[in-house]
Amino acid sequence: MPIHCPVNTIRISQDEFRSLASEVMHHVFVIHNEFGRFFDELIYKRELASRMNGVELEVPIIVTYGSFAKTYRADVLVNAAGLFEFKAAGGIHSVHRGQMLNYLLLLNLAHGKVINIRPQRVQHEFVNCPNRLTELKNPVVVDQRWNAAIAGAANFRDILMSLITDLGTGLETAFYEEAITHFLGGETSVLLPVKVIGSSGYIADQRMRHAAPKIVFKITAFQEGLDEFEIQARKLLAYADVEAILWANMTQTTITLTTLDGRR
Repeated sequence: MPIHCPVNTIRISQDEFRSLASEVMHHVFVIHNEFGRFFDELIYKRELASRMNGVELEVPIIVTYGSFAKTYRADVLVNAAGLFEFKAAGGIHSVHRGQMLNYLLLLNLAHGKVINIRPQRVQHEFVNCPNRLTELKNPVVVDQRWNAAIAGAANFRDILMSLITDLGTGLETAFYEEAITHFLGGETSVLLPVKVIGSSGYIADQRMRHAAPKIVFKITAFQEGLDEFEIQARKLLAYADVEAILWANMTQTTITLTTLDGRR
C-alpha cells in the first residue's frame, strides 16, 4: 500500500461518530472556557489529550508513489476512529474542510470535525466523506479540449493518471502538483521564473510550474466555476511569457483535461 500510518483506524458510523464528537466537544468547551482563546492550537490539543483517554496527536501519514513521498500529520485521532482538526483562525474556511477530506480519505474514515478555537465561541463543523480512496481510481476523463501535441502534455498526463490509478482522486491538489513536480525533475527544474510583461514592458518574474519550456501546468479541484478560472488563466497567458497552460481539474469522479493555448 502507498499509504502508511502507525494506527490501524476503525471506520465508524455517523451515529457512533456523533457520540464520540459530543464527548470531545464537551472537553473542548471546558478547556476553551478555562484557557481562553489566545493560545496556539497545540496547547488545546495537548490539554485535550491530558483529559481524555484514547487521544493520539499529530498522527503521521506517509503517502508514497515510486520515489516520491509526502508526510502529513493529522491533528487529533480519538480511539483510532474519530478525526478532529484544530484551527486557530478567523473562521472555518473551505481550505480547512478540504484538508479534513484529504485526511479522511488517507485514513479510510468517513467522519471528522473541524474545530476552531480562536473565536470567542468555539466554532465546529462536521465533515463527511462517504467514499473510500480505493473507490476513486477510475474517474471519467473529459479531454475534448486537450492538445496532446503540446510539449510536455503527454508526460504530464501519464504521470497524473498513474498517480490516480495507484492512489485515487480526491486528495489535495498540492499532493498531485508536488508529485508531478518530483517526477519532472524536482523544483529546481520545474518551478521556474516566468517574465511578466505589462503595458510598459517587463514588470517582474513570477515562478510557475513547468511541464516543458514555456508550458506551465495547474491542477484544480473545482466543483463549479471552471469558466471563471479559464477567464483568469487566459489573462495570465496574455501577460506572462508562456505559450500554454496544461490544466487538470479533478473531482472525485471526473478529471477534466484542458489545454489553454496562449498562441491562439
